[in-house]
Amino acid sequence: MGLMQRLSMVFRSKASKALDRAEDPRETLDYSYERQLDMLRDVKRGVADVATSRKRVELQATQLQQKAEKLESQARQAVEAEREDLAREALSRRSAIGPQLEGLRTQHEQLRAEEDKLTQASQRLQAKVDAFRTRKETIKATYTAAEAQTKIGEAVSGISEEMGDVGLAIERAEDKTLQMQSRAGAIDELLASGALDDASASRDPIQAELDRVTTDSSVDTELSRLKAELESDKQPASLEAPKKEENR
Repeated sequence: MGLMQRLSMVFRSKASKALDRAEDPRETLDYSYERQLDMLRDVKRGVADVATSRKRVELQATQLQQKAEKLESQARQAVEAEREDLAREALSRRSAIGPQLEGLRTQHEQLRAEEDKLTQASQRLQAKVDAFRTRKETIKATYTAAEAQTKIGEAVSGISEEMGDVGLAIERAEDKTLQMQSRAGAIDELLASGALDDASASRDPIQAELDRVTTDSSVDTELSRLKAELESDKQPASLEAPKKEENR
């Protein structure tokens, strides 16, 4: 196989795939149904045309029959009037009508047979078109449902993939949060141990010494208060002891 043949095959393959993706079977079914309706209308129009021709032949035969009857009546009148010449003329014309009527009767029978065949064909075609319409609508409904299910499946698949990406993002966010919490805890420990200077603390050494003295003074005050409370709690117990000895 030559290069051009391979390229042609590849092109036709890609074109076929593109057409397959672009083709909507519902539109194809509707188009086919419309074509069948067109053909059915043509058949029915043919039946109507044949029926019209048959009616025209019937009308011609009726007119000829009436003309033959009139000539028969004229021939009788001519005989009664002893006009044999006129009777012969009327009978001659009447006899010429016979073959015409026979031809019309033959044509009428042929048209009647053709009309019957076309009518049967029209009825069969109508039944096929009706059956196709029912099947078409069933296929369209099934295709629409399958299309909806496919879209739902694709959406669910997309959501699943998206949730997978979201899960990874959540894991990364949790890892970063734990890292930040660990760093924050480490900084708090370093600040508590004095290894790092607290940015909020004063950097003035004089002020720092004053703050320390104030803190020490406050601690001494609290310590004196606690001692006084303890002394006060002990004093009532020492006063009650001599009363017990007096009672003895």
